[in-house]
Amino acid sequence: MKIENPIIRGFYPDPSVCKANGKYYITCSSFQYFPGVPIFESEDLVNWKQVGHCLTRLDQVELHKINSSGGVFAPTLRYHDGMFYMVTNNNTFGRNFYVSADKIDGDWSAPIFVDQEGIDPSLLFDGDKVYFTSNGSDENGKGCILQCEIDIRTGRKLTDSIPIWGGSGGRYLESPHLYHIGDWYYLMVAEGGTEYGHMITYARSRRPFGPFEAYQGNPVLTNRNLGGNENLIQGIGHGDLIEDESGNWFILCLGFRQSGIWSPFHHLGREVFLAPVQWQADGWFTAGDRGTVNRWMELPVEALQQNRRQYDLSFAGGLKDMRWIYLRDRREENYREEDGGVALRGTAVTLNEADSPTFVGVRQSEFDTRLRVTVSGDAAEAGVSFYMDESQHYDLARVREKDGVKVILRLRIGDAESIVSEAAVQEAAELEVCSDAEWYEFFCRQEGIRRSLGRARTKYLSSEVAGGFTGVVMGLYAVDGSGRWARFEKLDWKQGE
Repeated sequence: MKIENPIIRGFYPDPSVCKANGKYYITCSSFQYFPGVPIFESEDLVNWKQVGHCLTRLDQVELHKINSSGGVFAPTLRYHDGMFYMVTNNNTFGRNFYVSADKIDGDWSAPIFVDQEGIDPSLLFDGDKVYFTSNGSDENGKGCILQCEIDIRTGRKLTDSIPIWGGSGGRYLESPHLYHIGDWYYLMVAEGGTEYGHMITYARSRRPFGPFEAYQGNPVLTNRNLGGNENLIQGIGHGDLIEDESGNWFILCLGFRQSGIWSPFHHLGREVFLAPVQWQADGWFTAGDRGTVNRWMELPVEALQQNRRQYDLSFAGGLKDMRWIYLRDRREENYREEDGGVALRGTAVTLNEADSPTFVGVRQSEFDTRLRVTVSGDAAEAGVSFYMDESQHYDLARVREKDGVKVILRLRIGDAESIVSEAAVQEAAELEVCSDAEWYEFFCRQEGIRRSLGRARTKYLSSEVAGGFTGVVMGLYAVDGSGRWARFEKLDWKQGE
């Protein structure tokens, strides 16, 4: 079957996959957003639906005033003996931990911490032993993969943390996953940094602590040397292996779509891609299309078709839709569902602060979008933000002042912030944002008249400009130091062609 990549679109980086009860499950990084670690389910590895989050309580994860692109890094999801385990890292505090649940969409446990340095932790259940693997440093301070054996009930280390491999020579050695397949232990990692030099490499050993022998064809998967039309997909790396019910093997990995052939910027974030794995007679494997990942790939999957239009949004499900996310601490008293819409209570916290403004958003998943929403109420400011972080966001907002109500377009790009246009409106204002790969365009509409307030380039919300590891989130927000409410209704967000 020919499938289209990415298979999960928008800011869902660092995928990890497992199989349980005839279905497949993926978790991804969530950084400063709450709830943490989204979970997706599939029956065919091609079509995915979100079924929950692993971290749904503030007592499971500390996000209060953490830095953007801090917080929850690179989860690994595993299933063993009737239990799901998700192991991750709160990078802001440098702590590795895991939670568990007997049902994927159930309540996950309180965190259990493991005293091993590094990020991108992983678990291997191997007979009666459990191996805990992360990146870290050896006795000389050089980057390596560290591993210990733990007691899965308590997180207590049963062995010292031992360096087991130094990688193939690429920078930023990370994303280790250890597998026991046949007579071999395979250690798959990412190197090169999660940008244009990203790659997947691996090694193997007869024993879980090595010594490990590197695959001579490393990197096994990368798009770092692609050019022309193919270079729209870049950053391929940070993968996880999975075998389907028919014995076919795949890598699910991250990558990103840059906005144009000659425009090396990406603002949708790192996404989930699917590539085939081919085993060789000598026990080594290759992957992808001659080691690369393409937009269209022929794969031995058993899906009837691929649903590529699943990202549109309305208020039909209120805020119960699992795609809604919040910045850091979710203060539930500031959000409520109303008939046909939602209401947000403003606070004095603005989008320019590394804090918890009244903000609820959904990841932008396609370049081509059209969003409309009507905003009313008493809040001093309320509207729509296309938000990368507190230093990079575009806000189309209804502002209440003593002499009336107006709509403003405000652009925040690094240390520069400007209200570039405004228009007087009546009490309720319909806001509209349209985008393609290169531009956002902003409108307000009232009494049938559609007025443009300006345009802004997408590249200033890109990772290349803003830095960090996230992607653009479309947020509804309210700011009001007196705690007054704004109402949002008639939300209509179409994503994709």
